[in-house]
Amino acid sequence: MKATDPVLIQVPELLATEQVLLTIPRVGDGAVLNRAIQRSLGHLQPWMPWAQTMPSVEESEAVVRRMLAEFLTRQHLAYFLYERAPEGGAGRLCGGAGLMRLDWPQRRFEIGYWLAPDATGRGLASEAVCALTRLAFSQLRALRVEIRTDALNRPSRAVAERCGFQLEGLLRNDMLGVDATPRDTCIYGMISLDELRDPSLGR
Repeated sequence: MKATDPVLIQVPELLATEQVLLTIPRVGDGAVLNRAIQRSLGHLQPWMPWAQTMPSVEESEAVVRRMLAEFLTRQHLAYFLYERAPEGGAGRLCGGAGLMRLDWPQRRFEIGYWLAPDATGRGLASEAVCALTRLAFSQLRALRVEIRTDALNRPSRAVAERCGFQLEGLLRNDMLGVDATPRDTCIYGMISLDELRDPSLGR
């Protein structure tokens, strides 16, 4: 019998790809998250409301603990994105990725991701998105997976497109940007694992 309460659904705490390790946040990770945000703040400010001011280590630790609690209650499946070290273990924390806006009854999930600027251009975000897409469709029995992004955020849109997500629509003036101007939202969707294109398999 399959679990109906999301809390009882088994979700892996580690996902591994060729270049990336995705691990759930742990108590005490606030300092390493804070350093990653410090490297990324200017890069993220045009797109991320939470990246407008530099948090303290204590504030980052509070975020980590809330993320862990939400993972355990299956409200938000957030992972830290580490670049794999040469020996295969976790190297430097380079960003985050996860499944959010979880609609368990409808099995509809959204993928979100961010990356430090010094980690871009190597396919790390694409590998993370592909790993999360596989998780959603295989273990979580997704019927639909979405990526929503600001229409002006070309790097984010490129990740969705490289992984095989289809642009399904544009919501005009759907949100306010961090500068309070109206922005359009691109909705990318996938309804089957057969649609997934993993760019790392071409290397």
